[in-house]
Amino acid sequence: MSPRTIRSVLIANRGEIALRILRTCREMGIRVIAVYSEPDRSMPHAVQADEAYLIGRAPASESYLRIESLIEVARRARADAIHPGYGFLAENPAFARAVRDAGMRFIGPPAEAIEAMGDKTSARRIVKSSGVPVVPGSETPIENVKEAEEFCDRIGFPVLLKATAGGGGKGMRTVQSPAELPSSLRAARSEAASAFGDPRIYIEKFLEQPRHIEFQILADEHGNAIHLGERECSLQRRHQKIIEESPSVLVDERLRQRMGETAVRAALACGYVNAGTIEFLVDQQRSFYFLEMNTRLQVEHPVTEERTGIDLVAEQIRIAEGMPLKRPQDSVNFRGHAIECRVCAEDPQNDFLPSTGQLLYVRPPQGPGIREDRGYEQGGEISVYYDSLLAKIIAWAPTRDAAIQRMRRALQDYRIVGVTTNIGFLLSLIEHPAFVQGELSTDFLRQHFRHGHSRVLPESSLQAAAALCVSLRTEVDGKAAAFSSAKRSRERPGWKSLRTRMTRRQRG
Repeated sequence: MSPRTIRSVLIANRGEIALRILRTCREMGIRVIAVYSEPDRSMPHAVQADEAYLIGRAPASESYLRIESLIEVARRARADAIHPGYGFLAENPAFARAVRDAGMRFIGPPAEAIEAMGDKTSARRIVKSSGVPVVPGSETPIENVKEAEEFCDRIGFPVLLKATAGGGGKGMRTVQSPAELPSSLRAARSEAASAFGDPRIYIEKFLEQPRHIEFQILADEHGNAIHLGERECSLQRRHQKIIEESPSVLVDERLRQRMGETAVRAALACGYVNAGTIEFLVDQQRSFYFLEMNTRLQVEHPVTEERTGIDLVAEQIRIAEGMPLKRPQDSVNFRGHAIECRVCAEDPQNDFLPSTGQLLYVRPPQGPGIREDRGYEQGGEISVYYDSLLAKIIAWAPTRDAAIQRMRRALQDYRIVGVTTNIGFLLSLIEHPAFVQGELSTDFLRQHFRHGHSRVLPESSLQAAAALCVSLRTEVDGKAAAFSSAKRSRERPGWKSLRTRMTRRQRG
């Protein structure tokens, strides 16, 4: 074994991804340095690290996004490298440069690659010059409404307005007609400026009912690059992914080879190093187009790990140490089927409004083929300051049907009390006949959930239990007082009132 050149890593993130990175570092014998904001003082990533440092107040702009503070802590803790996780500063070229200039390794791509591929119009030009097909769209950011109108006249409506500097659905608007264009452009610019500090917008042709399929790639500094197969990410809400799986039911071996080779070519075109993801849109004729590149670890990376047995964080660290890739393309082995569901603190019955509060009780799913990546423990506080993602459930099985059944059982077993979650909504999705048949598109929710977002309430079993308890108590006591005393009982802090209707039947 080569001697370890990275012996200590500062994780510039929080929550489940910080814990995920921490565990791999522990397995590799690497000292872990965590950072935390004031409300995150007792978070598992801070408690479990070898060292943990306060970096600021609750807002991310005053803590996790402060480059100077992170570099100062890394120096004080004598970190050899910094892992950015995803979100926050993960795709910020200034942060990658600051880490390098401070004499530490950045566990991610070079700043130049982040810059080239982080600017979406620049990325389109780079990959297009390498023969990679792209969705028709503007080659430079749109300057004003008149220019937008003229471009849309050439490619036709509907179109997508997209932020030049970022992704994740921020600054993105679908425009169906010329009348919607001015207001949509203003809104997209405002959101892009707020999310990325950059208001620039470009335009892409909107593809009808495409599938969103991405390829995980690894590249080292010696010119080697491979892909680790595809992930289907078509189930989205407001351009943000909800459920991901690998492999895609759409992709056969021939298409997989073509898309994989194209993904590798796109990565090499920008001198990419480390782990990254090339995202494609695939139309109904199975033609595929480059969408964008994510120059970081993806939220959905566990489905690739489950299918290949490859620890992507360990690969990232090895590449950052200057080591060549461990395997050529033809030695990557794929097995079975993996599905990931994102469990979020949000209310599907109220337009997915984020839910905050204390996690009073957590019972995670367990059993064969189930993995849970969670950043909070029971008793933890879900605040308004950060993303609503609570956990990720990953189900692996030899076949897709078996993976769906395992995921269904895991979601039914999952118990979270204290905040409202989207678990019932996730159950509705994976049980839907179209999902079971693999009939997916980015338009799935609009097609199949037009009149509501959740048909399975996570509280339904609790409501049934409450009704049964009242029924049994009344039968035993034989008095109506049971009902009045229940109504008068004082509600405790953190408890939630539930109302249900019970129908009583004689003889069972």
